[in-house]
Amino acid sequence: MDGKTTIKYLQEYIKAKDYHPELVKDYFLKLTEEVGELARSIRKDLHPSKRNEVKKIIDEELWDVIYYSLAIANCYNINMEEVIMKKEEINNKKYHNKITYDPYK
Repeated sequence: MDGKTTIKYLQEYIKAKDYHPELVKDYFLKLTEEVGELARSIRKDLHPSKRNEVKKIIDEELWDVIYYSLAIANCYNINMEEVIMKKEEINNKKYHNKITYDPYK
C-alpha cells in the first residue's frame, strides 16, 4: 500500500469488525447522533489542544460520520467507490463542472 487509505479498504475494514445488517436502523441512529456531535464540535470550533489528540473534536466526529455512513453502505452491499464515480459523473453534468473525478490521479 502506498500510504493512502481507500474507500474500498475502509469498507472492508469496517465490515470485518462491525457488520450487522439487521442493525442498519441502529447504524443510522448512530450516524445522526454523530452528525449532531460534529455540528457541536464545529459550532464550538473544537480542535486538538495537543498533538495526536482525537477526542470530542472535529477530527474524531468526522471519522465517526464516515464510519457509520460506510457501515450503512455495507449493510446494503453498496460499493461506495463505484457510487462515488457514478454520482460525480451525474453531478458534473448537472452542475456543468469541468473538473473530472479521477481516483487514479
